[in-house]
Amino acid sequence: MDDDTTGRRRRFAEAAREERPDLALLCLLIGTEADPTAGEAAIDAAQIELDRLAGLLPALGRGAAPRQWAAALADLLGERCGFRGSPADYRRLESSLLGEVLQRRRGLPILLSVVWMEVARRAGAPVYGVALPGHFVIGFGEPYGSHVLADPFDGGRQLSEDEAGLLVAGATGAPLEPSMFSPAEPLEIVLRVLNNIRAWAAARPERSEVQLWAVDLSLLLPSHPARLRYERAELLVERGDFVGGAREMEEYAEVIDALEPTVAQSVRREARAARAMLN
Repeated sequence: MDDDTTGRRRRFAEAAREERPDLALLCLLIGTEADPTAGEAAIDAAQIELDRLAGLLPALGRGAAPRQWAAALADLLGERCGFRGSPADYRRLESSLLGEVLQRRRGLPILLSVVWMEVARRAGAPVYGVALPGHFVIGFGEPYGSHVLADPFDGGRQLSEDEAGLLVAGATGAPLEPSMFSPAEPLEIVLRVLNNIRAWAAARPERSEVQLWAVDLSLLLPSHPARLRYERAELLVERGDFVGGAREMEEYAEVIDALEPTVAQSVRREARAARAMLN
């Protein structure tokens, strides 16, 4: 790992451990991993654009009703600026990168929601993310009181809870549960963004380097699935680092041995097979 990569990773890890993690900054740091030439200038430009967009919102004040905020954001971002998504956006890595989404005004539901939230937050709106399974949306108002939901992927269209349930059912086939409307924390959102990038790259074996850096960033978050360590080990083996991959498989096996001894034994066999590839 070169010094530039080490510096980027260190900054991401530090930002993730702030008392109040900066969602926009973390998403923009993901973008610098995708394009290491972007640098600080790209981060500054994106933050300035979010500030500019927030300045275009009408001065509603903190007493404004949730529907007023939702309508104002939909008018500005959805109608006047043209931020929205389409099925084709799921096929592009750029749709998961905040800086690119700000430029293209197209993206996945979660990245468009990040734009909505960051612009609204700067303007003083009571906004929060809602991590519905398969389709991220946003809420305005009190999560457990008076609030409205909006879908940035559909230009900010306001949703009833029944309509939100149809989105979940269409994406996952699962019924909607009240707990799904809880506000999403910044690091939960960042991990979901990285999960999307991992899934995009996993479907494209020729882009395994993207999957690897997405896994690496996920592992830098204070809380992450332990199985990511196994995914990283597999990727190293696939990319020809048999020794490194085998070592990480063995380390993962040690972690899970007490709870899943059968799985640990299987992982150790994979590690031995990886080392045998050197012969």
